[in-house]
Amino acid sequence: MPVLVITGTGTEIGKTVTTAAVATAALAAGRSVAVLKAAQTGVGPDERGDADEVARLAGPVTAAEIARFPEPLAPGTAARRAGMAPVHPQEVAERAAKLAAEHDLVLVEGAGGLLVRFDAAGGTLADVARLLDAPVLVVVQAGLGTLNVTELTARELRRQGLGFAGLVIGSWPDTPDLATRCNVAELPEVAGAPLLGALPSGAGALPPAEFRTAAPGWLAPRLDGTWDAEAFRVRQTP
Repeated sequence: MPVLVITGTGTEIGKTVTTAAVATAALAAGRSVAVLKAAQTGVGPDERGDADEVARLAGPVTAAEIARFPEPLAPGTAARRAGMAPVHPQEVAERAAKLAAEHDLVLVEGAGGLLVRFDAAGGTLADVARLLDAPVLVVVQAGLGTLNVTELTARELRRQGLGFAGLVIGSWPDTPDLATRCNVAELPEVAGAPLLGALPSGAGALPPAEFRTAAPGWLAPRLDGTWDAEAFRVRQTP
């Protein structure tokens, strides 16, 4: 897959750290990687954005972003409030396609969930995936409440005829409760897509060298990793 679109079922669930892990595993497999942040919100002009954070953790990737807006809001809202031009799906797709011509893998990270709006016309990350004919990887929460939003996202991907690469749990707790452990089996069932990894809680706080050593072990072979989904399910399911 020359382009992989990465979204989540919400905000602050580990999307950027998951993107870094996917980039790390691909680099370890000998692939060149670019990371494109479609719209960065909530950071100033001189602050590090999500693409920069991926590069810090993963290593030698090409990090790029289309635009950034100062307030931590949905991209369309943030652009409007800042009096700035919004990002349009066509722009994102065109930039990703250019990067794909020069790299083995391009990771396009969205903002929030699949249907968060980029512009007044209602453009979303789903439109970017359609324009690129690229599969979508969905980062999900581990605990209570995740099944509903995961299934809703999966249904929307299918309704729009988009490729669904699978799921990654963005933050797996050190001491998972009963609901979290049950969700290991339930998540792929409600999504109708495979579970392709689980990142440990606090993974993004690891020193980069430790992150790069450990990251392939958090992801399944389909994402260039060594993580065994079935062994994880058996170990966690009560």
